[in-house]
Amino acid sequence: MVTLSSPSPSLSCVENVTCKSSHVSRVLISGTDKNNHGESSEPKILRDVHISERLLEDFTELARENTEKDLETCGTLAAFLERGIFYVTTLIIPKQESTSNSCQAMNEVEVFSIQNERELYPVGWIHTHPSQGCFMSSVDLHTHYSYQVMVPEAFAIVVAPTDSSKSYGIFKLTDPGGMEVLKGCSETGFHPHKEPEDGNPVYEHCSNVYKNSNLRFEIFDLR
Repeated sequence: MVTLSSPSPSLSCVENVTCKSSHVSRVLISGTDKNNHGESSEPKILRDVHISERLLEDFTELARENTEKDLETCGTLAAFLERGIFYVTTLIIPKQESTSNSCQAMNEVEVFSIQNERELYPVGWIHTHPSQGCFMSSVDLHTHYSYQVMVPEAFAIVVAPTDSSKSYGIFKLTDPGGMEVLKGCSETGFHPHKEPEDGNPVYEHCSNVYKNSNLRFEIFDLR
């Protein structure tokens, strides 16, 4: 077991941390299919999440070398909670093993150490589809279930540089429909999932995630 005594040097986005309404906007995804993964159907009220769009841009740049080799890249998104709002302030890119359609994080104790030291919540994760479209695969859904079962507001960002209709998407499992499907699924690898009994899709675009241009963040690249 590896313990992280001193994390790798972080890349820090130098921005004003003051949150003003004029710098906050809802994340809108172009090309949204409302019938499949569009309007949120969640029956419960979720807390809002703020994230810097620059964080997505920086992650895409850090993943570029892998993307050019048709290899996925993944990272964990961590946030602090203040007055009922999650602010994503930390991106952690762990040691990982990748293929063109998978990414396995290694030595996750390092990720936990950074989160624990800063008292952050694991509110989501981000990964690339270097040569595929912007969607959640069955493996992605199982990965995300482990986040959303802990934090209902957890979301997954898929970055798809070669998808001309939608370069990224921010998704969550529908609740209760999609959560129940994944809870009852014991299959591994790529496989189809049954439709939720409530008639909703298994996953959908998030409606509670907002871009905040004033949000400062750190990136820990542990690779």
